[in-house]
Amino acid sequence: MTEPDVHTLTGPYVLDALPDDERVRFEAHLAECAFCTTEVAELRAAAVKLATQVSDSPPPALKANVMAAIEHVRQLPPVVEGGSASPAVPRRFGRRSVLTLAAAAAAVALSGGVAVDQYRDRQAAERANRQVAAVLAQPDARTVHGAVQGGGQATVVTSAQADKSVVVLRGLPKLPDDRTWQLWMIDQGKTAHSVGLAAGDLTQVVNGSTAGMTAFGLTVEPAGGSPTPTLPAAALIALT
Repeated sequence: MTEPDVHTLTGPYVLDALPDDERVRFEAHLAECAFCTTEVAELRAAAVKLATQVSDSPPPALKANVMAAIEHVRQLPPVVEGGSASPAVPRRFGRRSVLTLAAAAAAVALSGGVAVDQYRDRQAAERANRQVAAVLAQPDARTVHGAVQGGGQATVVTSAQADKSVVVLRGLPKLPDDRTWQLWMIDQGKTAHSVGLAAGDLTQVVNGSTAGMTAFGLTVEPAGGSPTPTLPAAALIALT
C-alpha cells in the first residue's frame, strides 16, 4: 500500500471493512494525518445518519444493486501539492466519497447491521442519532467487537475525550420473560458497574463510561437486573 493510497481508506475504516493488518497500518497513519482524522470523523457521523434513515421497505433488488455498484466506486484521492503525498490543506470529502459511504451504509442497514431501527418514534430516533454521532465523530473514537455466547455480537465505541461510549448489540438470542441482558463497564480494579439493561438488540450511548474502564461485559440476569454480574459472562470485551 503506497502513501497516496492510504488516504483512500477512510471509508472502509469507518465501516470496519479493513483487514486487521491494514487497519493497524491505517491507525498508525491516522495518528499523524490531520486530513484523514477530519475525514474519518465526518464519515463516522454521516454513516450513522445514513443508517438511521432507512424506515421504508426497500425494493427486493436494492441490496444486490448497491453491493454490485459499490465495487466500481472509489474515493477521490487527497489533494497533493508539488507531488507530495501529503494533502496541501484539509478538505471535505468529495461527492464520490459520500456516494460510496451512502451505498455502504444502505447495504449495512438493509442487512440489519448498525442501523438504529428500534427507535420507532422519529423524534426519539433523531435525538439518539445525534448522541451516537457525537461520540463517533470524536477524533479518538475507537471500536472493538466481541462475540456473544449463544449468538450475536457486541460492538463498543469509546471516546476518552467525550467520556462516553456507544454500545451496539445485534443478533442476541431471545431470553425468557423472567431474564434480561445487563450491560457492565469493568474498571481497572475488576469492579463491574452496571450501565443498563437490554431486552434484545439495541444501540445505546453510555455517559461517563470511559475513564479507567478496561472491559465491557454482557450477562444474563433476572428481570430488573442484578447488583453484581452473574458469571460466566455472555461477552467480555477488552477496551484497551
